[in-house]
Amino acid sequence: METKLTRQQALELLRRYNKEPFHLLHGLTVEKVMRWYANELGYGEDEEYWGQVGLLHDIDFELYPEEHCRKAPELLREAGVGEDMIRSICSHGYGICCDVQPEHMMEKVLFAADELTGLIGAAVKMRPSGSASDLEVSSLKKKFKDKRFAAGCSRDVIRDGAERLGWTLEELMEKTILAMRACEEPVKREMEELEA
Repeated sequence: METKLTRQQALELLRRYNKEPFHLLHGLTVEKVMRWYANELGYGEDEEYWGQVGLLHDIDFELYPEEHCRKAPELLREAGVGEDMIRSICSHGYGICCDVQPEHMMEKVLFAADELTGLIGAAVKMRPSGSASDLEVSSLKKKFKDKRFAAGCSRDVIRDGAERLGWTLEELMEKTILAMRACEEPVKREMEELEA
């Protein structure tokens, strides 16, 4: 898996089309979660690729929400991103906004973890600690069952994602909580730098 951009170029590309702190935070979070998963699942040599796919997965969402995953290929090609990465990025929208099915392990992880990071992020905001460090799967499952909580996070996509990976919902939640614990401080620091 080959990246055609440096990490700095990928970040600049994300920032060209995304100005809202929420969207930048989400991109950085999914990037770091994908890097964690690459190493955890034995794909460490492809960590940069996994990370950049995570960073750029919503490149078109802020400016073109109605064309999400359909506008992305154009923006990514203009920046010199390769077709393999474009395909991987678009696969996270399968069944919602595009018909590119997640096939590679990395694409399946992105499909599952993208929505779940949003749910975990919302759950973390409600905690007195404001951190994933003390978030447990049992607590997250309660939030998952409450359809009004973080209503924009599709429970069907999260369930489908776990199934595609051959994991239980609890396994997916546990792994993604661990990934978010590991990246919480680096993401916070980078957001502070971007907003300075």
